[in-house]
Parts: sequence; C-alpha cells; structure tokens
Amino acid sequence: MRRTRFTHAALAVLLTLGAGLAAGTAPASADDSGSAEPASAALLTAMQRDFHLSKAEAVTRLAAEERATALEPKARKAAGAGFGGSWFDADTATLTVGVTPNTSAATLARLRATGADVVTVAHSARALDAVQASLDELDAPDAVSSWHVDHEASTVVVNVVEGKRGDNDVRRFLTRAREAGPVTVEEVAAAPTTFAAGTVGGDPYYTGNVRCSIGFSVYGGFVTAGHCGQPSAAVYGWDRSYVGNFQGSSFPENDYAWVNVGSGWWTVPVVLGWGTVSDQLVRGSNVAPVGSSVCRSGSTTHWHCGTVLAMNETVNYSQGAVRQMTKTSVCAEGGDSGGSFISGDQAQGVTSGGWGNCTSGGETWFQPVNEILNRYGLTLHTA
Repeated sequence: MRRTRFTHAALAVLLTLGAGLAAGTAPASADDSGSAEPASAALLTAMQRDFHLSKAEAVTRLAAEERATALEPKARKAAGAGFGGSWFDADTATLTVGVTPNTSAATLARLRATGADVVTVAHSARALDAVQASLDELDAPDAVSSWHVDHEASTVVVNVVEGKRGDNDVRRFLTRAREAGPVTVEEVAAAPTTFAAGTVGGDPYYTGNVRCSIGFSVYGGFVTAGHCGQPSAAVYGWDRSYVGNFQGSSFPENDYAWVNVGSGWWTVPVVLGWGTVSDQLVRGSNVAPVGSSVCRSGSTTHWHCGTVLAMNETVNYSQGAVRQMTKTSVCAEGGDSGGSFISGDQAQGVTSGGWGNCTSGGETWFQPVNEILNRYGLTLHTA
C-alpha cells in the first residue's frame, strides 16, 4: 500500500500508513514538543520559497517563533486582567503583549520580566472577545465574510466583500455590530468557500464523490475537516481501499472531524512533502502566535507557506458561520480541505476554506487542532 514515488523510506507515506508503533512506545500528549532541529528540510525549503528567505534566515525566524510560542502563556498570565492580546513581530523577532491603560506598575514589571515587549492598547482581550461573541449572535449577510479580534489594533475587524459595503443588509449588520463595541470594517477580495472537491485524480481520501486531505494522525485515526463528511460515512484512501469511517463530524459552527483507521491502515506522525520537499515529522501542537510563519500540506497544491493573520475568527460560509478559526495568508485550492497546517514541527490545524488560489494568492482558514483533540478526546500521534 506504499506509493513508490516517495523516496524517504521512513517518512514518505500517507498519514494513515507507516511502520506502526515501535515496541514500548507510549502515546504522546497533545502538547508534547521539543526537537534538536528547528524544522525539517521540507519546511525550510517551503519558507525560503514563500517568504523569500535564505536558509539561515528561515532557521532564525523559526527559532524566534518557537521562543515566542513558549513565552506567550507566561506573558498572558503575568498581564492578568489587563491582558490586551499578543502577537509576533517578524521584523523584530519578538512577542509583543498589549495591556490596558490602567495596568499597575507592578504588573508591568512582572510582564516585562518575562522578556516580552509591552505596549498599551485601548481594550482588554476579554472585552474584545465579548464584542465578537455579540457579533456571533447576529445573522450575517453573505457579503460579510468574517470577523475577528485584532489585538494589535484593539478592535474587532469585520471583513466585507469589496463593493458590498453599501448593501442594505451589510449596513444593518454593521450598525448592530458597532452597537456591541469597537468595530473596524475592512474589505476583502472575495467571500470564503470550503476547499472540498469532486472526485479527481491525485492523492486524496474520498467519501462519496468528495475528495479531501488528511490532517494529522491521532492514535486510532486522523483528524480532518468536518465539511468533508458526515458521521458514519465510509472513507477510502488514495488507492480506493477502505480506510474507516467518520466517527465524529461538525459543520457549520465548527469545521472538524475525525476518521478511524483499520483494514491494514495505521497512523504515523508525518506531514507529506509530496515529493517536492522532504516529509515533516510532527512533535506536538503548541499554538504559534499571530504573526508566525505557518505552512500547509494538501493533496491538490501540496506545500505552501504564509503567516498567521488572526485567531478566533468567525468565518461566514454560505453554509453557515464557523467560529474560532485561524486566518492565514497561505493559499489553497479545491481538495486541500482537511489538510495539515504546521509551524516548525508543531501541528496547528486542519484546512477549512478561504478565497483565491495558489496562482494569484489568497487567504485560508484552519480549524485549530487542539480544539479537535479536546472535543473528541483524541491524542495526537507525535514523533
């Protein structure tokens, strides 16, 4: 069941294929991490291509992002009630933390002692989350594509399709949104769509006439996008052999699912490089901050990289809103749905949808992987 065109014998397999568990190896927890190398050659190659970096610059950026990822929860705790959000600045290679104007001197001292840069913002993260929650209760017209908290600007950003801002339904939505609190309106090129596709050639998994991509291996199966299949639906691999069934699936509101594996298929902690770059081992699922680099692997467009633009964004698909998504500048196309988003060697999430393509560019959202693991009680298969 191995495809011979993948030459790295230990890794070049589908996430549902591999050598099985080594004797005495225990399942790793979802937040296990740590690696002697900052990333595989796969990620370094993709980052050099998509960010126009040298290899040394890519290594340096990944190391800085790893430090910021580890620092963020400590800084958040130190900031306390005055926490106004955090973000990674690629130019300065630092984590910045926002705090409200009434933050005490003692709190500021504790926060600066963590090593984070500190700036003053108008609103706390908690207050902005409450504004977003109010928007989540509204019925949004199709021309309102998404909304999310922008901690750096200390506002809730509502994205509207270009040329639609003056529509009556959009204006009514924006009026009610502004009543909830600080809101900024931005225009985007197109409304988001999911990245599932009809049956076409390539390296997919199939359910019915839909082709999607595997996300990450978990013990007993893999996680993927919820819009790719309903609970109990049969799943077939790239070679059309039976893999398993959707054990759980949610879409809209969420966009996640998991599939059990059997019938000679098993799991390995690998994200495929598709013969273009080497395959990537998965060593944990620590969350990369806004501003960090992130790469995606999918069965249609393979490896592409970009930046984390926003977290906890509500995306207004035509099928209904999906909440708590992460927005990226990475491109994707039909059939990439469910595929892997990874930062360094840390799993981030599964591809949901977006707009644009990998010729002209665009934006893509993913459903965070830790939410999926927690929802279904799964354990990420890590190296």
